[in-house]
Amino acid sequence: MIYLILFIILILLFIYGMTLLRTGLFNLSSQSLKNSLEKLTDKPWKGLIVSIIITALLQSSAAVMVLTIGLISARVLTFPQSIGIILGTNIGTTFTTEFITFNMNNYLLPLAILGVLLIIINKYQLRSIGFILFGMSIVFTTMRGFKYFAGMMEHHPALNSFFLSLADRPFIALVVGIIITALIQSSTATIGIIMGFLSAGLLPIEIAIAIMLGSNIGSCITSFLASIGTEKSAKLCAYAHIWLNIGGVILFYPFINDLAAIVKNMTAEMDVQLAHASLLFNVLSSLLVLPFAERFGKLIMRLHS
Repeated sequence: MIYLILFIILILLFIYGMTLLRTGLFNLSSQSLKNSLEKLTDKPWKGLIVSIIITALLQSSAAVMVLTIGLISARVLTFPQSIGIILGTNIGTTFTTEFITFNMNNYLLPLAILGVLLIIINKYQLRSIGFILFGMSIVFTTMRGFKYFAGMMEHHPALNSFFLSLADRPFIALVVGIIITALIQSSTATIGIIMGFLSAGLLPIEIAIAIMLGSNIGSCITSFLASIGTEKSAKLCAYAHIWLNIGGVILFYPFINDLAAIVKNMTAEMDVQLAHASLLFNVLSSLLVLPFAERFGKLIMRLHS
């Protein structure tokens, strides 16, 4: 029971840190980001580029999807404009998974102290920067926590049995990724957790990639929930997000071993391997769809008319 409580605390801390980080970033740039989405999405490739930048800045694909659905509901954007945005969020979110693999151990305490001091100061921009710094310190501290937790659990019989059961069942691992991400509504948190178990040697990279693929489907729950009660165009955006991610996973699932072989040749660090696998999957699947974005939009409208 104590391990379960510790695990839940780590998840909550990670999500809290990410929330502080994206809140600070959003406070500093929300209006300019909104204006960018409104003006620079008339072509799918423009929407993709703008969305990559905005998602990387906000450190949250879910936040950009919710913003996009809100703008469609307000009739500021149209559904066809959202296709490029969706593709861009899938690429932009990989910046976060790459970001959390950096070694920031020597800067965590100074970042936390500086962040708290800036939050106390009653000035909007300084407080926003404080949220960013304090959020970063919590995220990286929690990542260390996941690694220590995984080390503690390395010889736990129940957990070992669970991971052994996944070793030759990538489809079950994929389903696990969907469920975890749907529950905590953060694919980044799911990947962060798996990175901890990877570093402790509890998971092979192939199974970690399967869980990562599942997390991409599970991340769609946020946009689907945001679309409930909205008009048809906003719902179409959520449906497009779901179908794009499911399609990408179906396409890459047979090549998990090949993807694992590629990232193994790129780096020896297993958590970085998973980050690179996420980057390759999202970039390739988005770029494959981009030339057919308009046709894909018409297909979604036919499916859900």
